[in-house]
Amino acid sequence: MHLRTIFIGLFLFASGLTVLAQTKYSNEFLKIGVGARSLGMSNSAIAGTKDVTSSYWNPAGLVRMEDDFQVAAMHAEIFAGIAAYNYFGLGVKLDERSALSFSLIRFGVDDIPNTARLIDNEGNIDFNRVTFFSAADYAGIVSYSRKTNIDGLTFGGSAKIIHRKVGDISQAWGFGLDAGAQFVKNKWTFAAMGRDITGTFNAWSSDLDEETQKTFLATGNELPGNSVEVTVPELVLGINRAFQLTTKISLEAEVNFINTFDGKRNTLLRSNIVSMDPNMGFEASLNQKIFLRGGIGNFQVTTDISGNRLTTVQPNFGLGVKFSYFTVDYAFTNLGEISVAQSSNIFSLRIDISKGK
Repeated sequence: MHLRTIFIGLFLFASGLTVLAQTKYSNEFLKIGVGARSLGMSNSAIAGTKDVTSSYWNPAGLVRMEDDFQVAAMHAEIFAGIAAYNYFGLGVKLDERSALSFSLIRFGVDDIPNTARLIDNEGNIDFNRVTFFSAADYAGIVSYSRKTNIDGLTFGGSAKIIHRKVGDISQAWGFGLDAGAQFVKNKWTFAAMGRDITGTFNAWSSDLDEETQKTFLATGNELPGNSVEVTVPELVLGINRAFQLTTKISLEAEVNFINTFDGKRNTLLRSNIVSMDPNMGFEASLNQKIFLRGGIGNFQVTTDISGNRLTTVQPNFGLGVKFSYFTVDYAFTNLGEISVAQSSNIFSLRIDISKGK
């Protein structure tokens, strides 16, 4: 049995039982991102997004979809294949001024061994008593976007329903809201995205049988109880610039600034009031059919063995190909943030459908 599978499963179980005072990193699975295009650009996407994945990055971009319908899907393996991350999205242009989308995200570790009943009542080890469970996080997102009467200005909002489940041991339900805006002026796009603007609350409940409770106590573990965790708001600001280099080659460059307000974090710019984490990316295209992408993000300040301060950065890389109604994107990125050797190869697919075609 893979030892890392057990470790990751226990980690998810412990994080799922976080109490209200320890919720600085709640719902972290919703920080991963969707769509290989944006991941290849180091998540620099809130201004340039204008397809079905806008539901996640910035719902204001939904109404800028070039097609009447878009369907997208993504699959990724994280932690050397131990955890699976999946996304599905459907976007619909209601008319020339509004759009609607639905998205589903699942992050989970499956086939985790439950050894709480490994030892029978007579003190014997019985591997037939080992069962398996999944620790999974789900998010359903409904988004709406609309153009305003101000030329170039769009806005959008998203409602998120979250369900987190650790086998039959514990589960949580949560709800949150996002809101965003984009303003396009010539070849510039300015954007703002507020995530969890009202705070996203997850209410946890646990249900341990008597035998499992005895095992927890006998092994020095606290019994999990009911609790509430809160994902605090964050504000992302972005600027995107489009360049037409030749008749066939174009370029988009974007920089985002992720601002958090829950105390000092290990980011490039930080204070007790606000911490700012910048990321930036680019996309070069040939006839809007072949795409090359790259970006840097996740700036971290660390110390080496001698105590010297170091600033590290995570590079990302991506490719894309569009043919007919299909766009296939690839990203090479380190979602698990373990090591470069364990970076993830991410593929996503988007299907564009227009009326009359």
